[in-house]
Amino acid sequence: MSILPSDKEPAFWQQNLKALLEYYRSTPDGLTSREAIERLTRYGPNLFHPQRRNILIFQFLSKFSNPLVIILLVASAISALTGDVASFIIISLIVFMSVTLDFIQEYRAGKEAEKLRQSVTVHVQALRDGKSQEIPLPSLVPGDVVLLAAGDLVPGDGRILEAKDFFVNQALLTGEPYPVEKKPGESPDEAEILSAGNTVLRGTSVVSGTAKVFICNTGANTVLGDIADSLIAKAPPNSFEQGTRSFGLLIMRFTIFLVLFVLLVNAFFLRPWLESFIFAVALAVGLTPELLPMIVSVTLARGAKRMAAKRVIVKQLASIQNLGSMDVLCTDKTGTLTEACIHLERHIDSLGRDSKRVLELAYLNSFFETGLKSPLDDAILEHKEIDTTAWRKIDEVPFDFERRRVSVLVDNGQKRILVVKGAPEDILNLCTSYEGESDTDLHPLDDAAMATVRALFDSLGREGFRVLGIAWRLEEANFPHIVVSDEAKLVFSGFAAFLDPPKDSAKKALTDLAASGVSVKIVTGDNELVTQHICGQLGLPITGILTGADILKIDDQTLIGQVENVNLFCRVTPAQKNRIILALKKRGHTVGYLGDGINDAPSLHSADIGISVDSAVDVAKEAAEMILLEHDLGVLQSGVIEGRRTFGNIMKYIMMGTSSNFGNMFSMAGGSLFLPFLPMLPTQILLNNMLYDISEIPIPMDNVDEEYLMRPRQWDINFVRKFMLIIGPISSIFDFLTFYVMIKVFQAGEALFHTGWFIESLATQVLVIFVIRTHKNPLKSRPNPWLTICSLLVVAFAILLPFTPLGGILGFVAPPLLFFFILACMVIMYLLMVEVVKQWFYKRYASL
Repeated sequence: MSILPSDKEPAFWQQNLKALLEYYRSTPDGLTSREAIERLTRYGPNLFHPQRRNILIFQFLSKFSNPLVIILLVASAISALTGDVASFIIISLIVFMSVTLDFIQEYRAGKEAEKLRQSVTVHVQALRDGKSQEIPLPSLVPGDVVLLAAGDLVPGDGRILEAKDFFVNQALLTGEPYPVEKKPGESPDEAEILSAGNTVLRGTSVVSGTAKVFICNTGANTVLGDIADSLIAKAPPNSFEQGTRSFGLLIMRFTIFLVLFVLLVNAFFLRPWLESFIFAVALAVGLTPELLPMIVSVTLARGAKRMAAKRVIVKQLASIQNLGSMDVLCTDKTGTLTEACIHLERHIDSLGRDSKRVLELAYLNSFFETGLKSPLDDAILEHKEIDTTAWRKIDEVPFDFERRRVSVLVDNGQKRILVVKGAPEDILNLCTSYEGESDTDLHPLDDAAMATVRALFDSLGREGFRVLGIAWRLEEANFPHIVVSDEAKLVFSGFAAFLDPPKDSAKKALTDLAASGVSVKIVTGDNELVTQHICGQLGLPITGILTGADILKIDDQTLIGQVENVNLFCRVTPAQKNRIILALKKRGHTVGYLGDGINDAPSLHSADIGISVDSAVDVAKEAAEMILLEHDLGVLQSGVIEGRRTFGNIMKYIMMGTSSNFGNMFSMAGGSLFLPFLPMLPTQILLNNMLYDISEIPIPMDNVDEEYLMRPRQWDINFVRKFMLIIGPISSIFDFLTFYVMIKVFQAGEALFHTGWFIESLATQVLVIFVIRTHKNPLKSRPNPWLTICSLLVVAFAILLPFTPLGGILGFVAPPLLFFFILACMVIMYLLMVEVVKQWFYKRYASL
């Protein structure tokens, strides 16, 4: 349901409001719950691209779209038509079991990840059944009436019914950084929706004030929805996604080359073409890292679930790796290093004397302010002894992060005054006089007086107080409206001084982060004296300080040069925060940013990993990739470790795949050159691959060495390639040794040869998991019990299979007992050799 511009009727922002409500069959009190459900069914969720969930059976069938699987099934069908029905049944059964295994694992992972994402979805305050209710953003429908306040995201395109000092930021749509005031009213002649003062648009954010808004368009029908593909472009793949893709392509290139080589060799020796073709396809299936997407998705989903248990909700699974590789964290101090339990400890005049006058002015400003209230406002408003009944608000200039102050115009019937509260540095620059004994005893704020006041301000900062400056100006009784330019020639009244004690947990968290290779940089709007005091209490060494004024004087290149050795950035604006993050990224750091305010959204977008808290404003929560359910660095530290654990388990599969698959490629290719038959039957290759896949299912649950978790981890495709080329061929050496033993020692025919190599191949590639899964001595690193059990069961199954009727159907025969003795010796030798080479490799190419 939408009213879009057309030649026949005016657009919704141009229409008479009463007619608009009738068209939508709604009222200023909103819809009933029943009407909302009917409209949601009819018009769909409030999303730009509603996710269409395929029927489960179609999701399962889509797994068969893999080209290799299709070719294999077609080839096996041809076998059936040529009379080899047994091969058709066995191949089809193995392929079906492999696909089912992959589907079940990915489906469960997807469900867990979606459940976590839903737990932190943005909610909207809507009027349903005549009362205010909190509903999920996607449940909003045309005809709903929503209540908006500072910090909210506008959930749809709509008309303003009521507003009070209501300012929104439309930068996402217009590029204009300054807030725009919106009011109820008619705009019949306004052709452009972006210029309509009576309309708010989806995706914009509320800077200050409150409003009651009638929603006309949702989802793809909004202005933002119409251009969502261009504005909200898909983010470029991160280093982890690029790395996994590069690894897959690397293996695929080798696979294609060697499969073609095997086909040519079999054609040269005039072996049956159909059997050779099925063998080549089965080889491709067995050698490609087809399990990689499932292992990645399952491991990330399990990592997200473990992080949720540590009070960290992951909105985007790929961001887990970014958190694990983060080596710089930028954060404000309030609520992170401090308790965010702020108390107004002192209210003093310009000479440092206690002043009830200062408290009264601060209270009037905070009480009548309609913008986003800070914890400082809450602390002021705890002083209920101030009586405001005689006062009424006339107008307001809301807070913004460039001015760093808020002004209200109030009247008590006897006088009308402008009260300004904000950052002391800015407030003092606007003052020309200061109060003496009373509000009528005014003195010029000359250089000497200014020096005295600034000294008082500095002394408060050194004692750890957060400080607001309070100023005022008397206005004419009929003065109706204030603007920013009215904030001039003020009378300085005094300071409101607050204490926010450091968190008990912050000191340990900072120590743990430093030990984990993550440096913390404080990026705050507070002054440097207060921040230094807090850092001193927490034992955080200060390596350098830059203020907003300093940053304003230097270009980006100079900032890049200085940002490395500075860990305290004070009195910075939102734009300067962004510059700091980009400078750190230019130096090659993986940067995390922890923020919870309206001004933090750009920095959350710019950082490699944007982190917010559950109590943050909607704008920050929407921009972040992770949400902390507790505003605590200790919680974040736990998330960092979980991110590295998740990345470590994914890398285990990658390293195992390189060592096993690459070695098997050489073995298959080499065996095809001199053996008078195929090294292994197609059905046996597929069974080998499926059993190997089963053995690796518990990898996401595996333990990770503590040493591995102690520093940030980055994807390095060159390191993986070297590992493959050095460790992989060891597998081929023992494969060729097996070939020799089977032919020369046991005089093996085709069936016995296939049996011997099947058992040896599976035993070596499964058991090498315990060597490769750790950088340390495998005997000193304990694997997850399920990984141990699963791997040993798979090897036991492979050994016992030839002695069962199923083994006979698959073409296996029972090997002599001597074979198992030789097998045990070869497996032990293989594992020892891999361990020796692995230790050399890590000393040569890597460091813990």
